[in-house]
Amino acid sequence: MKKTYLGIFALVLFLLMLTACGSGETSGETTDGETYTVATDANFQPFEYKNPETGEMEGFDIDLIKAIADEAGFNVEFETMEFDGLIASMQSGKFPIGIAGISITDERKETISFSDSYYDSGLILAVPEESTIQSIDDVDGLKVGARQGSTSESYLNANTDAEVVAYPEIVTAYMNLEKDRLDAVLYDLPNVQYYIKENAEGKLKTVGDVLEGQPYGIAFPKDSELVDSVNDALATLKEDGTYDEIYKKWFGTEPE
Repeated sequence: MKKTYLGIFALVLFLLMLTACGSGETSGETTDGETYTVATDANFQPFEYKNPETGEMEGFDIDLIKAIADEAGFNVEFETMEFDGLIASMQSGKFPIGIAGISITDERKETISFSDSYYDSGLILAVPEESTIQSIDDVDGLKVGARQGSTSESYLNANTDAEVVAYPEIVTAYMNLEKDRLDAVLYDLPNVQYYIKENAEGKLKTVGDVLEGQPYGIAFPKDSELVDSVNDALATLKEDGTYDEIYKKWFGTEPE
């Protein structure tokens, strides 16, 4: 009889332990303390880049996703890759989160999920300082650089008769533009402005209107359960001022 009581007690204790282990996981919510790998780019300043001195990832996107993770109760580590590979990794489910100045488009939403938008961007044309190009209407028949897998490459192919030259890294396009190997480069406004300010003042300039105004979003495999948790955390950061602090750190002003 004593052995029977001991057996029943052990069974009850085991069931209680199972209940306790499962109580922290609810459908659609993240598990506290879990670590997620974030797919990102290594050279998209000022949003994300690898500091050459420390080897650490830095940038607006990096600070933002870390703050979101803190608020949502999970941890992040980073995996860098080419931008077109990043989109593919979301489609295949290889990584649970992606952040790299990814424009939210209807085409992409067919195969991956996005968070709420966190930055409003658009495309701008960069040309040499002495160029006579005034707008996107002037690039037909010319060599125009873009980034592989980006909305700038798609825009050029769909809306111009330019000879589109797409590169894995947009910095290569800027450098070729400076060396007169390209007539222009079309890419995201904040990155173009940052590159000219830091590396090509007096050599390159922007021309024409901002095109394809598209917001950036954090990417996930289709129908990911992380979307709601990240959206809730992002909303909190915008309400409590954390987002504004991160924005001002990287862009010099608070968001409009």
